[in-house]
Amino acid sequence: MQYKELKQFPEKFLWGASTSAYQVEGAVAEDGKSPSIIDMYEHPEDVADFSVASDHYHRYREDIAMFAEMGLKAYRFSIAWTRILPGGTGDVNAKGLEFYGNLIGECRKYGIEPIVTMYHFDLPYCLEEKGGWLNRDTIDAFVNYAKVLFEHFGREVKYWLTINEQNTMILHPGAIGLPKSGELPSKKVMYQQNHHMMLAQAKVMKLFHQMVPEGMIGPALNLTAMYPATCRPEDAIAAHNWEVLRCWNFADVPVYGWYHPLAWEYMKDRDLTPDVADGDREILENAKPDFIAMNYYSTATIAASRGDASDVAARAGDQQIMLGEQGVYRPAENEYVGKTQYGWVVDPVGFRYTLRKTYERYRLPILITENGIGAPDTLEEDGSVHDAYRIDFIREHLHQMKLAITDGVDMLGYCPWAAIDVVSTHQGYRKRYGFIYVDRDEFELKELKRYRKDSFYWYQNVIRENGKSL
Repeated sequence: MQYKELKQFPEKFLWGASTSAYQVEGAVAEDGKSPSIIDMYEHPEDVADFSVASDHYHRYREDIAMFAEMGLKAYRFSIAWTRILPGGTGDVNAKGLEFYGNLIGECRKYGIEPIVTMYHFDLPYCLEEKGGWLNRDTIDAFVNYAKVLFEHFGREVKYWLTINEQNTMILHPGAIGLPKSGELPSKKVMYQQNHHMMLAQAKVMKLFHQMVPEGMIGPALNLTAMYPATCRPEDAIAAHNWEVLRCWNFADVPVYGWYHPLAWEYMKDRDLTPDVADGDREILENAKPDFIAMNYYSTATIAASRGDASDVAARAGDQQIMLGEQGVYRPAENEYVGKTQYGWVVDPVGFRYTLRKTYERYRLPILITENGIGAPDTLEEDGSVHDAYRIDFIREHLHQMKLAITDGVDMLGYCPWAAIDVVSTHQGYRKRYGFIYVDRDEFELKELKRYRKDSFYWYQNVIRENGKSL
């Protein structure tokens, strides 16, 4: 749709950027922190691990001062459960509370809105040893953890995210890392874990509205539109199959209180339905999010299943790799979109399309909590970093967001990945996302000095003018 005039970004739009605890903090065994499942995963030997990362734990004041210089209105970060409750439950670690209290206070000092992710892939390993999310006791452990966070930080933090990319954890567990055994759980186990996570999330949202009535809380999901490969009706059905299974089934539960009907029938047909205890449905129905947080990187194109093993052929690449499922859908190529050097589909128009579909379905404000491009940035001798590709990527996506706002989508803010270079889960520091360059190699820490990339100054101007020239 073309318009005579585009709407502007809202006056109090949350221009921000994001990180996660395990990818930015380092200090993995300091001040009482216990190991998380991330710390215990099999890690590629040729890339940086998370022990030091970008050393945000020790340099957060310097980093937040640079965020303020860039003009950020919001900083989305995660709290490490293992810093707050090293035993998963039980005694609260005062040093952990102190660190995050100081971090939040530093944000407030500069007028930056803290946006807290409660769980970003990093379950305490001590709980994993007791069954992890397959154990229903982990539901209560998460609720207890949430209560500690709300008690200590509920007055200072307005925006909360429950669980980051639950759909990625359930559908693509190997994308985050491999357990020491090298064996991934079965789909049946993953869907049971998913059910427990949904229950934990629902209980936490209900608790939040009781304890932090002025705040807002929502799930953070990786959402993307699906295109049919052709106008063939069977391709459209297949695209809808995967869009439901990958996206809507994970957002329908927190918003509507139960699973998407197509997804439920899929699980029934394949003996994947979770065990549902008495009272579970009531728990899911009695908790409502205030907004949807969306991580968006790329779209997918889908063809009809051929009903044989060839359906599973891979498309795209890196963390965005997509495998089809026999009898459900088949991945296809799309000649109308671009790709990064890692094979990720680049589709800014698909961003607008995804925003429209998500808002149409849920009628809740949308907060973008991840969107970005990874590349091997080069630090020049004069301390500059020329990342025009990042500027182009973000500019094109923001323009499409502006069109989505004009389409009627209610947008809360934009927090791209990442505020500062972080450890890429699979490529370490060879692939960087930040507006701020961290001078370290895979294994040589150097001085961990920070440098402003070209995108830092570009985004600074975008924020200053509230996106008017986009």
